[in-house]
This record gives sequence, C-alpha cells and structure tokens, in this order.
Amino acid sequence: MIPAARTPAARPAPARAAAPGVLRAGTGRAPCHHGEILQGVFLDGTGRRCAGLVTLPMAGPAGRARFHPRPGTAPEAIGVVPAGRTKAARAAALAVAECARRTGRPPCGGELRLTGGVPVGLGMGSSTSDVIASVRAVADGYGLRLPPDTVARLAVRAELACDPLMLDGRPVLFAQREGRVLEVLGPALPPLVVVGCVLGGGAPVDTLSLPVRPPAEAGPDEVRAFERLRALLRRAVATGDVRLLGEVATASARIGQRVLAHPEFDALTAVARRVGAAGVQIAHSGAVAGLLFDPAAPGLRRRVRSCLHALDAHGIPATRTFTTTEEIPHGPAHRGGGRPARPGTARRPARLPAL
Repeated sequence: MIPAARTPAARPAPARAAAPGVLRAGTGRAPCHHGEILQGVFLDGTGRRCAGLVTLPMAGPAGRARFHPRPGTAPEAIGVVPAGRTKAARAAALAVAECARRTGRPPCGGELRLTGGVPVGLGMGSSTSDVIASVRAVADGYGLRLPPDTVARLAVRAELACDPLMLDGRPVLFAQREGRVLEVLGPALPPLVVVGCVLGGGAPVDTLSLPVRPPAEAGPDEVRAFERLRALLRRAVATGDVRLLGEVATASARIGQRVLAHPEFDALTAVARRVGAAGVQIAHSGAVAGLLFDPAAPGLRRRVRSCLHALDAHGIPATRTFTTTEEIPHGPAHRGGGRPARPGTARRPARLPAL
C-alpha cells in the first residue's frame, strides 16, 4: 500500500498581514466533483476495514466563502448566508477554535457568506465544498493556510463524512468518515472526456436517508471484490489505461445500484456500449452520472454526439461535457468540442443548468 502523503504544518498565508491581534475578512475556495469512480469497503495499512472512495475531479464549479469576523462575539455565533447551511456554519466555528489556538488570537463569531458551487443533492460534493471553503476563509482571516489533513479533520467533525476536495484533484482512495488518505493512486488520473447527465430527472437525493452499513459488517468476499477493484484502478492510473478505469467505474456503479436502484441504469450502460464509451460512473450518494471516453479514441466527436442523442432518446438529461481540466460546451457553435484539453489550456466557467 502506498502511504498517505505527508502534509506540511500550517503556515502563514501569503496575503496581506493583519495587525497583531486584529482579524480581517477572509476568503476561501474549494472545488466540487462529479461523483465517484470507486466507492466501497477497503483495508487500511493495519488491515482494518473502512469505507473509502475515489472521486472524479471536475474543473470549473467551485464553492466560495467569505468570513467577516465580529470581535467580541461568541465564537459559535456564526451567521450564514444563505440560511440553512448549518454544516458550513459548524465548520467555520470549528475553524475559529483551531485558528485561535494556533495563533493565540481570541476566537470570535462572525458572518459567513457562501457563493458558487453546484446544486445540492446531486452527489457532487456541494456540502463538502461549502465546508472546506468556509474553513479556508476563516483561516485566511487569521492569516493562516491550514494543511489538508487538518482541513479534513475539521470537515469530518462538521458533516460526519467528507469528500477529498481539500486535496485539489489528486487521485486518492479516501476514508470519507475518518478524513484520511488510504492510498495515493498517482499524480493524476488518465485524461478523460466525460459526458455528464442526471438520473431520476435530476431530483436531489437525500443522502441522510440512504442506508449506511458499518464497514465491519462487510463480508470477506465483498472486501476482496473491492480490493480487486482498487488494484485495477491503481494499475489504470499507473498505465494511463482509460478502458480499465472505465471498467472499474462501471463495476462500482453496478454495486452501488443495489442501494440507489436508478431505473435508467440499464439504459445508461447500454448507451455506453453502443457509442464505445470506456464505462460509466455514478455518484454513490446522488443522481449525477457520466459516460467516460478516452480522448485518444478515434472518432471521439462522433461518439460524443451519438452519446448525447442517445441520452436524449432515453429521456436522460445531459448536463455538461468536460475533460478533467476543462468544460466542453454543448451545441453546434462549438467547433472541435470532442478534442481533449492540451497542457496549459485555460479553464472555462462551468455551465450547469438549474436542476
């Protein structure tokens, strides 16, 4: 097993310095993702079973937070806009306590404003993005940049489980309920073109209502199956094998179907086979899905167009087509839409419809 990467200690943020003992408004940002490539029960370095996942990174959409401190108020008095983002408010309060302890400055409450991100309930990490952006905004106000392992620990305390968005896109097997890296799979995933869509008409999924089985209850055969998929994904990342990565994602989605039971699943996998996609991935706690293509495959533009037509014929709404580094707009105005991103290509803003 590859050990988790070491993270540096918190260091001052390279931003304007605040006067001693004086806090300033801080800002934070965190990416979102497009669901999971793999999720299940795995063994850590000690042989203990734990829940883990590998997310599919998505360039563009990001959650943003701005924290306005109010010195003299109780540290748990965090107002949040828009209202109802209780996980983000809880994360901000935890970050205030952490940053006050590290800097010796007094803790205080304040106002937290959240913008950007993606629609909630689709399995794209909207709550984790809010939480991480909030932690980073508070840390910025204290003149700190907290290391990823600390951000992960605070995120788990705020929402009980979190996605590895604090690692900014590195492919890792991540224990979402413990906030730790089980394995670094490599520096980056193989290049992918993803045709995104939503299942169930885009209706949000109440993740708290989904049945959760403790990892300790997973049988030996089940754990061996997930460990086999883990080994295959490790090989796919090491060799850049998109076809193998697609097989792993499809197998994981098929296992997740036992809980989510999407009625469109058979149609989605049939479309993938017909248009020559490498596989499908489905968020294991939401409704977002994607068909995965090798950007080096011949006839890519034709395959993507055929995929979009087939999804439409089955009544499955397409959302966005993207590579792991940029979005590819739909429509005839975009020429060469199936071409993969080249190194250094600027990222385009996201265009997710209101679902």
